[in-house]
Amino acid sequence: MIPVQGYEGRKVAVLGLGRSGLATARALLAGGAEPLLWDDSPESRAKAEAEGFSCTDLTRAQAFDGVAALITSPGIPHLYPAPNKVIARAYEAGVPVDNDIGLFFRSFATPDWDNFETAPRVVCVTGSNGKSTTTALIHHILEVAGRPTQMAGNIGRGVLDIDPAVDGEVVVLELSSYQTDLARALTPDVAVFTNLSPDHLDRHNGMGGYFAAKRRLFAEGGPDRAVIGVDEVEGRYLAGQLAEGAADDRVIRISSGTKLEEFAWSVFARKGFLAEWRRGKQVASIDLRGVAGLPGAHNHQNACAAYAACRSLGVGPKLIEQAFHSFAGLPHRSQTVGEKAGVRFVNDSKATNVDSAAKALQAFPRIRWIAGGMGKDGGIKALVPHLGSVAKAYLIGHSARDFALELGATPYEICETMERAVAAATRDAQAGEVVLLAPAAASFDQYPNFEKRGEDFTARVQALIG
Repeated sequence: MIPVQGYEGRKVAVLGLGRSGLATARALLAGGAEPLLWDDSPESRAKAEAEGFSCTDLTRAQAFDGVAALITSPGIPHLYPAPNKVIARAYEAGVPVDNDIGLFFRSFATPDWDNFETAPRVVCVTGSNGKSTTTALIHHILEVAGRPTQMAGNIGRGVLDIDPAVDGEVVVLELSSYQTDLARALTPDVAVFTNLSPDHLDRHNGMGGYFAAKRRLFAEGGPDRAVIGVDEVEGRYLAGQLAEGAADDRVIRISSGTKLEEFAWSVFARKGFLAEWRRGKQVASIDLRGVAGLPGAHNHQNACAAYAACRSLGVGPKLIEQAFHSFAGLPHRSQTVGEKAGVRFVNDSKATNVDSAAKALQAFPRIRWIAGGMGKDGGIKALVPHLGSVAKAYLIGHSARDFALELGATPYEICETMERAVAAATRDAQAGEVVLLAPAAASFDQYPNFEKRGEDFTARVQALIG
């Protein structure tokens, strides 16, 4: 646990009692604060009270009298489409609003660090797609390199739930736009921006607000090193804003598909090969084509981001290459869950939007595609240019028939359930093909979350192939 500093003897309100909220309450208590907890859910309040915490109705008048700060969970809107009523009341009372990420950055460093030979460092990863894989890959590389490391944030443990740092440790955090948007302190040593595509636009009042939330990670504290994906205009803008010019090696530009030879430091992947360039010279190269845990151009971009971050921490190319080959990938993200008679089964249940599904569809040459669920605005029309590798689509869920109308000439079968889709795709698949779950839709019509959807796919596959 990271005890929260700066609130000793003061009342601090905590709104939202999920994983991060309860971890925040414990860390505040450990730091000597008096946490006042609230959640609209009686079950969540009962769980907190069972731990010995006091719940205070923050919706009542004068609820913020004598309160030093309100700490809110990331899923609760604080500005758009409208502030939560408790947060609005805090604004009216002039009470600062923060989240657990802000508390982490104000509390992570301690006087114990004065005795360390090497100061601990924090690497933060944000972006639209690939955050989790990049974060986990950086953490894995550091483990292979023998560096003490912890992983937290939007993946793994809550940031205040991790252990106090040891000498030379590197903490790797995945941060969503919900987390970066509100944090009052953001001071990573290394910050990574993977890419940007439309998502959470209602929460950020449009694409500009969404990008602004991501940009805060780089603008608020100013990392020592910034790793920036420049395959979209926003990434090129961000790199240009941070760098003093092409010769500034504090910014490492990364790309999947574009040569970046004219900059002081860049890492890019083309035709399955990762290349690192420093001041006009190639200094390292890795063949990614045989790395099973990182299939496709989108994962090659993740590899470039993780490689650049770890190189900035002093890890050598050979160690990084070794770690790539032992990286198993993350559940529900281009995860191979079985293989039989030359047919590979891949679970990419995390591909909940068109952009991430497009990347999955470009990763394999011949696909039996399981898609559908609770479709998002715009449907899947934008995927039509990426369907050339799809032998047949097997459609499930609420939007199955809507998706069928948007597939053009691609053969399809309305399966409705995962059980029938896996059975049909397995029946049709031939050696050399991939049965791919990449839904391009939310899961909430049939599953509580994308993880449960991916687990169902995995269970169906394993039951069929033995």
